[in-house]
Amino acid sequence: MSWSGYDVIFDVITPVHRTMSAPRQLSNWDVFCNVIDNYGDIGVCWRLARQLAAEHGFHVRLWVDDLNAFRRICPEVDPTLPLQTVLEVEVRHWDADFLSSSLGDVVIETFACQLPERFVEAMTRCEPPPVWINLDYLSAEAWVSGCHGLPSPHPQYPLTKHFFFPGFDAGTGGLLREHDLDQRRDEFEASVEQRSAFWRLIGQTPPAGELLLVSLFAYDNPNLSALLKIWADGESPICCLLPATRSVPAIEAFVGHPLLPGEVVHRGRLELRILPFVAQPDYDLLLWVCDINFVRGEDSFVRAQWAARPLIWQIYPQDEGTHLVKLNAFLDRYCAELADADAGAVRELFIAWNDGRLTREIWTDWFAALPALRRHATEWEKHLRKQEDLCSSLVRFCRSKL
Repeated sequence: MSWSGYDVIFDVITPVHRTMSAPRQLSNWDVFCNVIDNYGDIGVCWRLARQLAAEHGFHVRLWVDDLNAFRRICPEVDPTLPLQTVLEVEVRHWDADFLSSSLGDVVIETFACQLPERFVEAMTRCEPPPVWINLDYLSAEAWVSGCHGLPSPHPQYPLTKHFFFPGFDAGTGGLLREHDLDQRRDEFEASVEQRSAFWRLIGQTPPAGELLLVSLFAYDNPNLSALLKIWADGESPICCLLPATRSVPAIEAFVGHPLLPGEVVHRGRLELRILPFVAQPDYDLLLWVCDINFVRGEDSFVRAQWAARPLIWQIYPQDEGTHLVKLNAFLDRYCAELADADAGAVRELFIAWNDGRLTREIWTDWFAALPALRRHATEWEKHLRKQEDLCSSLVRFCRSKL
């Protein structure tokens, strides 16, 4: 068995020795993913792997330690298979008894996951060694641009790893974005047929009347019941589309009974719809069909910005409030072009949703700013689109290390 130029032996790693007469090409990529928060890590890695294969024509192996979590966002994955090809990407199960083939031209460890020791040792026997990248977490903090691309020599081996940071300015690696994403979004918004197909996909019919459509994707959040009560008692009718995730128990406590996908519940001015967990490509459609999107972590956060809709972000919680520093760094950038009152409303709601007490007044102030926030979301997406996308930026960076 071979994999695009690899000599494959499943009980050892046999490095490919390259010579000056056969210069290294960036043809084969190894991407390692350690699933931590179920969907964020694998969501980013899967998007990256797919784009490397589909848009740049590379052969990509995606090593994943939790294929069951992967299957939630990509139903084509069979968690019982240690090796499979899914949508042009070779998917490998990364388990404790790591058995592999030879190495790619580029090795990416995502989010500081630790590569198998035998894999690192094999990198030392390649001449030249693979380009080694640590794809780090997204942050809007000012220090990121100063650290992006920096080398980190291995303490034991003659290897150098480079840090690659996603970010919001030209000094960073940018954000993941497929080349046709805005075109697909615009076509969806303009197509009655495509929107109708989405409602059928999730087993729902479009809501009747003038309702505000909100998607709610969240971690466990003590503010959830308060938010639902505010909506139920409010003046504006709201239809909340809730993917079936770990926030469902809090919703069940609010409505007073168990909920199943497909169920619709009414409480005052609020209509709650429980959705089946959608595959990754269909999540974009959910963001596009809604007026407001509550998102969490990194992957859905980035996709919500490309959706060009007002968003509320629940950042992944960290010890000692480190996540709030990152949250405020993003708010500083995101709110820079907003009027003071609108920026204040955004900041108050984001902070309350993440680490405070959400009140009716906070929601009301944010809701009053909604017309301005809609315009701002469109301008923000245009601003971000001026950056090179992360995948293309990563390819260019790796080529510079040849």
